Amino acid sequence: MRPETAQGIFVNFKDLYYYNGQKLPFAAAQIGQAFRNEISPRQGLLRVREFTLAEIEHFVDPEDKSHPKFVDVADLEFLMFPRELQLSGESAKLTKLAEAVSKGTVNNETLGYFIGRVYLFLTRLGIDKSRLRFRQHLPNEMAHYAADCWDAEIECSYGWIECVGIADRSAYDLKAHSEKSGVPLVAHEKFSKPREVEKLVIVPSKKDLGLAFKGNQKMVVEALEAMSEKEAMDMKAALESKGETNFQVCTLGKDVVITKKMVSIGMEKKLEHQRVFTPSVVEPSFGLGRIIYCLFEHSFYTRPSKSEEEQLNVFRFPPIVAPIKCTVFPLVKNQEFDDAAKVLAKELTAAGISHIIDTTGISIGRRYARTDEIGVPFAVTVDSATEVTIRERDSKQQVRVGIDEVASVVKELTEGQSTWTDISFKYPSHIGPQGDQE
Repeated sequence: MRPETAQGIFVNFKDLYYYNGQKLPFAAAQIGQAFRNEISPRQGLLRVREFTLAEIEHFVDPEDKSHPKFVDVADLEFLMFPRELQLSGESAKLTKLAEAVSKGTVNNETLGYFIGRVYLFLTRLGIDKSRLRFRQHLPNEMAHYAADCWDAEIECSYGWIECVGIADRSAYDLKAHSEKSGVPLVAHEKFSKPREVEKLVIVPSKKDLGLAFKGNQKMVVEALEAMSEKEAMDMKAALESKGETNFQVCTLGKDVVITKKMVSIGMEKKLEHQRVFTPSVVEPSFGLGRIIYCLFEHSFYTRPSKSEEEQLNVFRFPPIVAPIKCTVFPLVKNQEFDDAAKVLAKELTAAGISHIIDTTGISIGRRYARTDEIGVPFAVTVDSATEVTIRERDSKQQVRVGIDEVASVVKELTEGQSTWTDISFKYPSHIGPQGDQE
């Protein structure tokens, strides 16, 4: 069972690169189940063996990790907790993202861009800005292949919880898959003019190697061809001074003796028309269960009823994420109001707005309290055949709107095209004779 969704994207890199017109940067995203061998699942829903991950793999040229949209998030200021502050025992500090990137605290612009986008995503969901921080991994917890890694941590009743990881995984994954599969997972940069470059050339003498190693010849040849430039030049120097050298062949599990006539090593000048390289990847990884759990905690509060005899529960979900966008209430049990409410419900359905209709005869205040308790941001009260009131959950303010405009107004509010302030300026306010809540 997979521990993350990312590897499916890496093994399909060749096709994804082709679909993107063989151009970098590009990104692929995936959402699905992941599994971890938690010995003792605990902390409620936070440490579980099966969970939902959403991951983005953003492939980028390792020599150019700038991002054209970084300017859109550069001025964001939020709590950052770099490793220097952690090691000195200090707390997270408000930091401008542009400053963190320019000072090298955040490794590069692309990583900084995704940190900024994660911040915007979480705060627009309803996460409290003062209880959200970005913590940099310490050297002893960073993956050996990572260039830099930050966690978006949200404070809840269990303490600071990692909910999103944003990592520059360098080129490790693609190189590892290439090495094991033999399929080159690489990108190409075509030059406008050919460039002269010095290239390492290793030419094994298969005849001499075959005589010396017989059935093991292929493994020795592959090991020689896989040498880095430093290893090859060290071998060349040893062969020229001593005539032979010991060479470790990992696939054989032992050292072999290489003589001068078995391999030719040198640097040659060549004209190149393109550069072939393994892309780096920047990966934001979202633990959706943890984010939703923290959203519930950050959205919940209580307020006194009108009589102040009891505390009423409220979830302040932003309209964009509230599962039910509005409720429709006839003010009193009346056939005319009931019919108008049903027509209004059909219009909301046609507009794609999730809603519930409540025609029970209980007081309007109680019905408001019911919807506040499940996080519905707007309540539409039908008190005439031509006009209705729309009530906003947290301020409890109401405005009067023509019945034929309700669907479009609610749609604007729930899709973020207008704010409640915009609507309250546009439409007359309403203070009904009925109590707001009991």
